[in-house]
Amino acid sequence: MTDQDVKKKATQNQKALDTAITQIERSYGKGAIMRMGEDSFANSIEAIPTGAINLDAAIGIGGIPRGRISEIYGPESSGKTTLCLQVIANAQRLGGIAAFVDAEHALDVTYARKLGVDVDNLLVSQPDTGEQALEIAEVLIRSNAIDVVVIDSVAALVPRAEIEGEMGDTHVGLQARLMSQALRKLTGAVNRSNTAVIFTNQIRVKVGVMFGSPETTSGGRALKFYASLRLDIRRIGAIKDGQDVIGNRTRVKVVKNKCAPPFKQAEFDIQYNEGVSHTALLIDLGVDHEIVEKSGSWFSYGDLRMGQGKENSKIFLVENPDIAEEIESQLRTALGLDRENQEELEEGDDLVSEMLGEEVAG
Repeated sequence: MTDQDVKKKATQNQKALDTAITQIERSYGKGAIMRMGEDSFANSIEAIPTGAINLDAAIGIGGIPRGRISEIYGPESSGKTTLCLQVIANAQRLGGIAAFVDAEHALDVTYARKLGVDVDNLLVSQPDTGEQALEIAEVLIRSNAIDVVVIDSVAALVPRAEIEGEMGDTHVGLQARLMSQALRKLTGAVNRSNTAVIFTNQIRVKVGVMFGSPETTSGGRALKFYASLRLDIRRIGAIKDGQDVIGNRTRVKVVKNKCAPPFKQAEFDIQYNEGVSHTALLIDLGVDHEIVEKSGSWFSYGDLRMGQGKENSKIFLVENPDIAEEIESQLRTALGLDRENQEELEEGDDLVSEMLGEEVAG
């Protein structure tokens, strides 16, 4: 086959492909098929910050991914709903609209307000059945107007047949089938609407497991497959003020991640009156990255003495927000979250390398 024949065949193939793409777009809409190199595909995944910058760094994209399904699971009172409310507060600060599907019927509005949630503009639904909860979530997602939808929790999504039945009735696999069907319907709509969908989930223990972890999550296995991000959140200690417990030390493990490398973890404080303690996080991470210096029980930033003990240092940062912003900016750069600064640093490094190369060549 000559070069002319190869070019002719390639032209014919391209025409046939363009016709097929046009037909697909006419039938199923613009964007039903696209080339990977196109701008709409090449853009990085958008994210909503979680309120803990080390968790944003552990996730790898700066927070909870938009256009994807995420799952946050853990034991009782480990901080699942708190983390979701922090995400909602951050989405609202960025000008977004949030919805909270409260299947557990346990949303504390006062606590949500303390975490920074604009409760007056928060959409809240307390559905009677699991089907109703998921249908409401689907309508909200398909509206293309919602930035984040939280469904709290999967374990509380009770199928209609179970509610209408008697207490002792056996219903095998109803919830798992419900979740499987719902996620099949939702996953495409979530991606097209660019909505961040977060399911919280509870832990169950499998009976008769001799080796490995007996823990599993409720609602079947569908959510494990469809979720792009799965976070395991645990309480690992108590924060005390004298004899009073004022918060929890929390560890979050990234169990599954389709957006960045998985299996990273982050630790932070959740205080009962403020949620994720931003100032405590700045001090802990500042010490780890040698931005804040710790000498004995004293903390200092440059020539400034912040205070003796962590609590006094936290008060110092609250009273000096400019210092807190400086520390956070340096931490974001160190953690790779400040992409513009990171790109500037990389460009600077490239320029220095070129100059050194020219000097060596000269």
